[in-house]
Amino acid sequence: MEYYRKLGVDHFILVDNESEDDFRGITSGQEDVTSFHAKGSYKDANFGMHWANYLLRKYGSGHWCLTCDPDEFIVYPEMESRGLHELTDYLASIREESFFSCMIDMYGDKPIEFCHYKQGTDPLDVCPYFDRFGYAKTYIDDLRNVWVQGGVRRRVFSSANPSGAPALNKIPLVKWQRHFAYVESMHMAIPRRLNESISRNKTTGALLHFKFISQLRQKVDEELEAKQHFNDSAEYKRYDVLINSHQTLFCPSVSGRYENWRTLVRLGLMNKGEW
Repeated sequence: MEYYRKLGVDHFILVDNESEDDFRGITSGQEDVTSFHAKGSYKDANFGMHWANYLLRKYGSGHWCLTCDPDEFIVYPEMESRGLHELTDYLASIREESFFSCMIDMYGDKPIEFCHYKQGTDPLDVCPYFDRFGYAKTYIDDLRNVWVQGGVRRRVFSSANPSGAPALNKIPLVKWQRHFAYVESMHMAIPRRLNESISRNKTTGALLHFKFISQLRQKVDEELEAKQHFNDSAEYKRYDVLINSHQTLFCPSVSGRYENWRTLVRLGLMNKGEW
């Protein structure tokens, strides 16, 4: 939350799905936070999208809204000197309603159980690496969407079935209107024109994703019991195998260290565009 405050986020709307991690104690008393508590099934709520779409329609209409998970940190060109308000002003000036971002899975050079993240510290201190190449893009014509797959979850966890790797394309930042909706997480939205926010000339961003820290062990155990994620939590079953094998995700020939947004621009994973 401090990270996003520094970028210019004015208000947070958080959904707590019966967590047991002192959510109320952490978020209470903060004037820029509104919390909602969902008691139903995350899976039955279209993996949380019913909750998100309702809140975006009720409170987000007419506003630029950034929708992300707690382990995702947006980065974009010139961010050290330009906040999110400047980014959205620029997007509005060229009549863009959405902002494409590629999710970049971050990891450390040790087995996951030794990548200890301490609350309040920079997650890049623990997980500074990502896959520099190995990404595939597929254009889905009828949805006007670019489907991106790759990174460590394709290289390690979906090596036997690369086409089944998780999607990395996201549209996290949208000038929301009442008739808008996310239909598959933040990977795809309607109306379909919202998905057309990527091209060589357009400015795009990235979401640094910090899933592979030592706390994943507890998350995997919980998910294997609850089975609330896609495809009967098949991805979490693969995480369980890797954690138990004590392997590292780091690969000298593929892994690179993230320095700043320019790292991703050089590799073609983010566009500076005409901004």
